[in-house]
Amino acid sequence: MTANDPDSEGVENERVPTSTFARGARMLGLPLGYAGRATVGLGRRLIGQDAETVQNDMRAQAAAQLFRVLGELKGGAMKFGQALSMFEAVLPDDIAGPYREQLRRLQDSAPPMPMSRLEAVLERELGPSWRSLFGEFGRRPAAAASIGQVHRATWAATGEPVAVKIQYPGAEDALESDLAQIGRLASVMSPLAGSIDMKALTAEIAARIREEVDYLQEAEHQSLAAAAYAGDTEFAVPEVLTATRRVLVSRWLDGERLNAAAGWDTDRRNAVGLSYVRFLFSTPRRAGVLHADPHPGNFLILRDGRLGIVDWGLVARLPEGLPEPMGRLIRTALHGNAAEVAAGLRQEGLLVGDVDPGNLLAYLAPFVEPARAEEFHFTRAWMREQYERLMSESRSNDTVMTRLNVPPVYALIHRVWMGGIAVLSQLDVRARFADVLTEYLPGFAAPPA
Repeated sequence: MTANDPDSEGVENERVPTSTFARGARMLGLPLGYAGRATVGLGRRLIGQDAETVQNDMRAQAAAQLFRVLGELKGGAMKFGQALSMFEAVLPDDIAGPYREQLRRLQDSAPPMPMSRLEAVLERELGPSWRSLFGEFGRRPAAAASIGQVHRATWAATGEPVAVKIQYPGAEDALESDLAQIGRLASVMSPLAGSIDMKALTAEIAARIREEVDYLQEAEHQSLAAAAYAGDTEFAVPEVLTATRRVLVSRWLDGERLNAAAGWDTDRRNAVGLSYVRFLFSTPRRAGVLHADPHPGNFLILRDGRLGIVDWGLVARLPEGLPEPMGRLIRTALHGNAAEVAAGLRQEGLLVGDVDPGNLLAYLAPFVEPARAEEFHFTRAWMREQYERLMSESRSNDTVMTRLNVPPVYALIHRVWMGGIAVLSQLDVRARFADVLTEYLPGFAAPPA
């Protein structure tokens, strides 16, 4: 077998742990490894080594182990790894630098399954005559990700190119195993995820991730969005042609991944970044769902300039649109009324207990600051500043972070907001963020004079 043979790639895939015990051992090795490094770090400090240097070394080692293991396991572990990979913009360069390319690969790829297993899935899901549905079928996957892989094919009925998404055999069992263990990783994830409370998000995200193994639900979400954006000049959502619980066939989109825009000139990069933001905020109003997986691998820049959006498995259903209090409270924070903001957060279940008003507004900076300026410049330096400030605040005795809560309705919204900001910072985008909030975030628009 050669390196280009799909079946040889499948041999490598067979080495991925599939049993609950093996996957659990890998996952549990992360916090245990971190604890071991902490013990070694204490010893290094006792013999006089600089505490900051020791801490940076420990974080670098933790990041390396975390992303390596999550990338190898697929399933729920891979999903959480993809979520974390968006936040490399907040890590100091001495930590993120060695792994930045590795994290970008994690956003888009995973080892593919061999062709024999793929054909068995297609026969089981589409029937023994599945080949008659396709004129051509590419043996090599066009993309391989957390719980399935995508092949380019030709739809026999029309001759048009299609994307065939096929779930890995055993993905559901692996997913359940990972989700049973993922809560144990909170202590490792938290230092790498900025202000996000990973424990609070775990239950809601786990519930939504469980839905991802049912491609019929994904097809329903994608079809809602495809209908909402049909004929749109800015966005493209591929129409679903057929689906089963384990296979989904939709129209093919040709384009570059969103992160390719990082190398473009300023005007083109800013235009794409603005479209990305507009899409994230527009879907609840237009389609009644929130695309909750904002990493760049799910966004394609098409040849005609539109932004194509794929992978509708992780979705928050918001038939009434984004919550109105969210926009209203951000508008109130812009006016500096900390007491009113605190009262509103408590009413929404987002804040428990008393906080210092100034500390509260400072904590809300990543949400408020981009909305304050007519045009905001998202940069890695700004994102790291927010991270470092929040980490400093978390070490305070009177910390806002310990009094914040993330109710289920806000869990994926928070993830999309912070993930979107991280992507914009990676791309170095300057955008009229406040204009997008005014158009799509209920409660944000200034009341008429």
